[in-house]
Amino acid sequence: MASPRLKSTDGYLPEMDDTERASRDAIMALQSKRLAWSLRHAYDNVAHYKNAFDKAGVHPDDFKELADLAKFPFTVKTDLRDNYPFNMFAVPREKLVRVHASSGTTGKPIVVGYTKADIATWSNVMARSIRAAGGRSGMVIHNAYGYGLFTGGLGVHYGAEELGCTVVPISGGMTERQVQLINDFKPDIITVTPSYMLAILDEFRRQKLDPRQCSLKIGIFGAEPWTNAMRAEIEDAFDMDATDIYGLSEVIGPGVAQECLETKDGLHIWEDHFYPEVIDPETGKVLPDGELGELVFTSLTKEAFPVIRYRTRDLTRLLRGTARPGMRRMEKVTGRSDDMIILRGVNLFPTQIEEILLATDWCGGHFILELTREGRMDELTIHAEARPEYWDGRGLTDHADRISTHIKNTIGITAKVRAVAPATLERSLGKAKRVHDKRPKG
Repeated sequence: MASPRLKSTDGYLPEMDDTERASRDAIMALQSKRLAWSLRHAYDNVAHYKNAFDKAGVHPDDFKELADLAKFPFTVKTDLRDNYPFNMFAVPREKLVRVHASSGTTGKPIVVGYTKADIATWSNVMARSIRAAGGRSGMVIHNAYGYGLFTGGLGVHYGAEELGCTVVPISGGMTERQVQLINDFKPDIITVTPSYMLAILDEFRRQKLDPRQCSLKIGIFGAEPWTNAMRAEIEDAFDMDATDIYGLSEVIGPGVAQECLETKDGLHIWEDHFYPEVIDPETGKVLPDGELGELVFTSLTKEAFPVIRYRTRDLTRLLRGTARPGMRRMEKVTGRSDDMIILRGVNLFPTQIEEILLATDWCGGHFILELTREGRMDELTIHAEARPEYWDGRGLTDHADRISTHIKNTIGITAKVRAVAPATLERSLGKAKRVHDKRPKG
């Protein structure tokens, strides 16, 4: 889905750097060289990797070509938690210039660290990402990703400055003020989670402001799975181009991969810094490009916190490069292997429900999936928020019943759909929490 605004603006896309223009063969040669270094660096400096490699019977010297990476063991999230806080670092603590961490809501947080060179790398790939989305020097960026231990806010911030943009570091929350500053500062770009962008849209409408008349031209959305249906909703509401960004703290933060404005056909991975694989999540077998599976990353240049075959749990497939021919693309992530709901033997992802709801006229895109258990049977109730102009005060029962029937016919599950009044579901200031699992544990 190419940008309708791309042709109308001279100089809209700045020049790519030499690596972005490199051939596939050149990228693979660079990856081979950098992988050999990264494996050795991790083995020599991180006790966990030395123990894991030795246990698997492999050594960095066994790596001769890219296919040999499959011989090495995976790294999973529990490995990082078990080495809390600093035992996964490959440099002395004194060499770190920054640490970030996950929220730790399910246990100890995952702590990641950066040397000065790592911050420079991160700034570079994030600047590339903003540029690929259509950004250029001199543009104003309204950065509504959270600042602090979360990598989103500062990751975008440093990359935007590297590109030469003017950054408005508003962070998340204070939705009324977000709208005020968009109107007053007139930014060209907004960076935020897609679910929070819908909350900003709600606030525009609450203030009786036309979002299509605001200054925003480009949105860079990530940190959670979202669908092309939500993209269309946002693009139409704001008359902007919405692009997808991918990253995670364990790999570096935002800026691992970015959708290019001129094609909008998946996210080009910055493969000179991050080597991707897609595996069968059950067997661990590496899958050929084009097959759906779990995304795995190995860092190629990170000094402080190298990651070797890190299982992201994100589900996608690898595709050949288009806008950046030497760099492979990853398909838009629409689910995670650990977010998958199994309901009476059927696999279900929240994005499947999102796509169905956003195809309606009456649902505004805010919804939650509530899982309960009646006796021995699991039950799913979908609470979907109605748009103000459609709300009848009685629950839109005919509309809700039609959605329930459609879900049954297309996905194969029975779900109750309840339309709720506008502005009644909790708004997310960061990643949306779609699933509320109230089933008894054990």
